[in-house]
Amino acid sequence: MKRLFITGIIILFVGSGCSAIKKTWNAIVGKEDIGSAQQLAWDGMGAYEDGDYKEAIEHFQQLKDWYPFSKYAILAELKIADSHFHLKQYAEAIFAYEEFEKLHPRNEVIPYVIYQIGICYFDQIDTIDRDQTPARKALETFQGLNKQFPDDQYARSGSEHIPKCLKSLAGNDFYIGLFYYKSKHYSAALYRFMSVLSNYPDVGYHQKALQYIAKCEASLSGETQEN
Repeated sequence: MKRLFITGIIILFVGSGCSAIKKTWNAIVGKEDIGSAQQLAWDGMGAYEDGDYKEAIEHFQQLKDWYPFSKYAILAELKIADSHFHLKQYAEAIFAYEEFEKLHPRNEVIPYVIYQIGICYFDQIDTIDRDQTPARKALETFQGLNKQFPDDQYARSGSEHIPKCLKSLAGNDFYIGLFYYKSKHYSAALYRFMSVLSNYPDVGYHQKALQYIAKCEASLSGETQEN
């Protein structure tokens, strides 16, 4: 069981070898024994490693409620968020990660926490005809992570997801433009197709958008001549 707990601490601090994280490691797994709080931490990590995330949440929540000032409370806070993430309870996971970030803004795992928030949104990206809030939020989160921690490994990992976010957003604008075009609302369609060109890099819709821009302009020109 102790090995499970130590493994959990490794997960908590993302396997980094930097000295700051080693200090935090030493602070958390020091010689002090706080009894039941430690047992709840062990039980929580045991359930987490076994994939029983609901049970893990129960143990970690008890730890937070009963021992809010223990040295294991920070572990509980993060693993509650991670457990919700694995259960695909994204709203709960985002809330827990954001609370962790507010409570511990200088903690060494903050890049990981921000990355996880982005992944929660990213994993909810649907087809281009659906609400694009997840794609937009994921993009904003990954871009913010890059700006705040440009040299961090999680910022680099987040950057790898940005193209899909952009493609989803560009695709949505193109989809709406196509709807307007087919409905003969050429001005509205033209606005959307122009948005594809101006707001997003070439992620697969530029040539199509250019073609429909020409069609919209031709249709609008024909309407003007008729009038």
